[in-house]
Amino acid sequence: MTIATLNLRVAPRRMLSEREAAAYCGIPAKRIAAAVPPIVMPGGAKLYDMHDCDAWLDGLKGGAGAADDDILGKLD
Repeated sequence: MTIATLNLRVAPRRMLSEREAAAYCGIPAKRIAAAVPPIVMPGGAKLYDMHDCDAWLDGLKGGAGAADDDILGKLD
């Protein structure tokens, strides 16, 4: 068996497309805008700040024993 070493440099990205933000948060793309407000960039592109996604996710888990209905309500 041959062993190879792979060195990759990945540039961190803060702004995500709708599809990327939804995948990052683990929800359908059609629901991401209701959960995290997009930022309209110069040129009109709507992108999602990874920090906003993190804050939304932290808010979901921050409630002690949050009921499933509360979490689903935040998605709608």
